[in-house]
Amino acid sequence: MIVIIRHFFYSNYVGLSLWPFIILKNVYLKQDEVLINHERIHLRQQQELLILPFYFLYITEWLLRALLYFDSYKAYQNISFEREAYQNELNMEYLSERKRFSFIKYLWSH
Repeated sequence: MIVIIRHFFYSNYVGLSLWPFIILKNVYLKQDEVLINHERIHLRQQQELLILPFYFLYITEWLLRALLYFDSYKAYQNISFEREAYQNELNMEYLSERKRFSFIKYLWSH
């Protein structure tokens, strides 16, 4: 389910997945197939980790990477969940071919 909440986002961020919703900054983003695919990848990650553990792991990985890089945005870009989503967002068939827990291979690879 896609929800529009204009004042929910910080800076350049335009979309967010909070199970079971995709939250977008504006209604026009509903037409952005790449963004929607990216957020659907996150929904699948959340589902397979039973939702709350996903958020715990996401925040923990971000914190560890922020300490490693001394850069919160670089930390965000290198979270395994984000790397999987960014690297596959252009592939509209990705979710139909994706293996469970695929984000794991993005933990250490660059």
